[in-house]
Amino acid sequence: MKDSEAIAQFLEMLAAEGGAARNTLLAYGSDLRGASELLGGGLVGADIAGLQTLGGEWMALSRTSVARKASVLRRFFAFLEEEGIRRDDPSDALPRPAVQRALPRTLSHGDIERLFDTLKERGDDWLTLRLVALIELLYGSGLRATELVSLPRHALRGDRPFLILRGKGGRERLVPISDRARMAVAEWGAHVPTDQPWLFPSGHGHLSRVRLFQLVRELAAEAGIPPQRISPHVLRHAFATHLLEGGADLRALQTMLGHADIATTQIYTHVNSAHLVELVNARHPLMDAARRRPQDG
Repeated sequence: MKDSEAIAQFLEMLAAEGGAARNTLLAYGSDLRGASELLGGGLVGADIAGLQTLGGEWMALSRTSVARKASVLRRFFAFLEEEGIRRDDPSDALPRPAVQRALPRTLSHGDIERLFDTLKERGDDWLTLRLVALIELLYGSGLRATELVSLPRHALRGDRPFLILRGKGGRERLVPISDRARMAVAEWGAHVPTDQPWLFPSGHGHLSRVRLFQLVRELAAEAGIPPQRISPHVLRHAFATHLLEGGADLRALQTMLGHADIATTQIYTHVNSAHLVELVNARHPLMDAARRRPQDG
């Protein structure tokens, strides 16, 4: 089978079965076609020596780029083997550079308190009500910026304490909405016409991601927080970090954030080690047993 045909089938599988996003498919296709070109069109039939050649060609690239390309090729060769196009999987010959994933920027509990205290001081004009609803949903539910600004007008219905969102790759997920956030959205919603399709309308569409970014940074500056430290995505990180610090389950957090791979969620496990020790001492069943055991004597 020609490389071009195998790559097309692989990308089709990712789209149909994995729900891969368009940008993901474009990136995977680019990496695979690049590897095919380096091997003179012999990617499908490449042996260990051929893949080692690829590793040599990638030496000038960053470790992150090499890790990404190798990961794509491993999935590709696993697909070829599963489909019976190859009888073996030579991908162990691909390089495995150690890539240290940068920790996400986040905010302290004090920073969050300052943001909300600043909002309280603003009053209750419609611009403030809108911003309160935006911040409550960002920090209280961990929504992505695009998901937030494009919420339909009636996304929150009655007393239903959750949203059902379609996120990356078309995957649906359930997002819990706090009582505070529902109240803030209700107060803001009273200012949005009932025939308006968007919860956060602007012009002929909805609020843009750029404008949301600007609003968040303006609020940070007003609250005395360096604007460069904050963004809608940082508030999403704070949501995740503070939930974990409170003892949230990593799998539950993965579901709430809409991560396809729990490895993505694990970047939030940079919580304070002293807090983790305290959590084990407070919650572990063996510690409960020790407290119940009668004293010797």
